[in-house]
Amino acid sequence: MESSAGPPAAKKHGQTSLLDSGEDFEVLCDEDIYDDLPPLEDAGGGNSKKTEDAENKRVEDPEPSGNIDEWLDVLGNDQLKKKVLEAGKGRDSRPHKGQVVKIHLKTHLMDGTLAQELCDLAFTLGDGDVIQALDLTVQLMEIGEKALIQTDAKYAYGVRGSLDPDIPPNAELSLEVELLEATDAPDLELLPPSEKIALAVQKRERGNVHYQRGDYAFAVNSYGVALQITDSCSKVDISPEEENELLDVKVKCLNNMAASQLKLDHYDAALKSCVSALEHQPENIKALFRMGKVLALQAEYTEAIQTLRKALKLEPSNKTIHAELSKLVKKHSEQRGAEQAMYKKMLGNPSSSSVQKHQAKSSWGLSWKWLFGATAVALGGVALSVVIAARN
Repeated sequence: MESSAGPPAAKKHGQTSLLDSGEDFEVLCDEDIYDDLPPLEDAGGGNSKKTEDAENKRVEDPEPSGNIDEWLDVLGNDQLKKKVLEAGKGRDSRPHKGQVVKIHLKTHLMDGTLAQELCDLAFTLGDGDVIQALDLTVQLMEIGEKALIQTDAKYAYGVRGSLDPDIPPNAELSLEVELLEATDAPDLELLPPSEKIALAVQKRERGNVHYQRGDYAFAVNSYGVALQITDSCSKVDISPEEENELLDVKVKCLNNMAASQLKLDHYDAALKSCVSALEHQPENIKALFRMGKVLALQAEYTEAIQTLRKALKLEPSNKTIHAELSKLVKKHSEQRGAEQAMYKKMLGNPSSSSVQKHQAKSSWGLSWKWLFGATAVALGGVALSVVIAARN
C-alpha cells in the first residue's frame, strides 16, 4: 500500500472530509446528502472508466523508449513523460499488471523541492494503489531501470493536492523511480486469513482515499479489488472470528461502493450493492439509508419511504434519516397531488358531473311527484261529482 497515499488536503484547504475515521466513511451526515465533491479531470463523472481504459490501452505495448535521456510521451498528450536514466535488464523483465512491484521513489515539486522519498515501496500494478503516473509508467520500466517521470497534476494529486506528502493543489511533479523487483501476487486461496483481511482492508482504505478526492470511478475499482479478496475461497483453516471480520470488511466495501456509484449516477449498480450488503446484514443502517436514497432517485417513493422508516426504527435518534425521510414524504405528497390534478384534467371534473346528475335526478323526481298529485286531485274531484249527482 502506498504510504504516500494519505488523506487528501481537504481539511488543509478548508473543506470538510467525509472520512472521519479512515475506517469507513460516515455517509449519515449532511455532507453526504447535500455536497457533491468535484471529481478530478481524470475521473470525471461516468466517463472516467472509459478514459482509464483508453489510457491503459495506449500504454500496453508502446514503442521502445529509445536512447537514454530521450523523453517518451507516454499518453501522447505531453502530460506524462518518461526518460530512462539508467537502463535495466531488458524488455522481457518488464512487470505485468497484477504483479507486486517494489520501487525506490523520490517525489519532487517542479522547483526541485523534495516532497517525499520512499524506499522499497511495494504495490500491485494496475490496482490503483498509487497515483496514476506511477501505475502507468512503472509497467514500462525494466527491472533495475532508473527513470525520471514528469507528470501533470491530473495524473498525480490533482486539484486538491495532498497533506502527506505535502503537495500543493494542481502541482506538476517530477518523480525519480528505480524498479527494484516484480513478483507474482500471492495466491489468495493459500493466504493466511490475517493477511487476507489486512490486504482487503488496505485496498478498501485506498478506495476511501479515491472517494475523498472525488475520484469515484477509481474508488469503485479499489472496492471491487477488495471484494475479490473477501470473496476468495480459502484452502487454509479460518476461525469463525476471522470469517466475521472478513464479512465486516466486505459489507463496508459494499456500502462504500454504493456511495461511489451514487456519485457517478449509477443507480442500478448502487442498488445492487445495497441489496448485497443487506443480504449479509439486514439491519445495516448505512445500507438501508443508501438504498432509500437510490430508490428515491429512481422515483420509487413508496419503497424508499418504507426503507428509510425501517432505518429510522433501528436508529430513532438519527437526525439525518429524519431529515431525508421528511423531505421524501413531502416530495411524494406533492407528486401525488400533481398526479391527481392531472387525472382530473384528463377526465373532466367528476364532482360537477355528479352534481348535475343529482340535480337532473331531483328534477325528474319532483316532476313525477307533481304529476301523481295532480292526477290524484283530479280523480278525487270526479268521484265527488259522481257522489253529489247520485244524491240529487
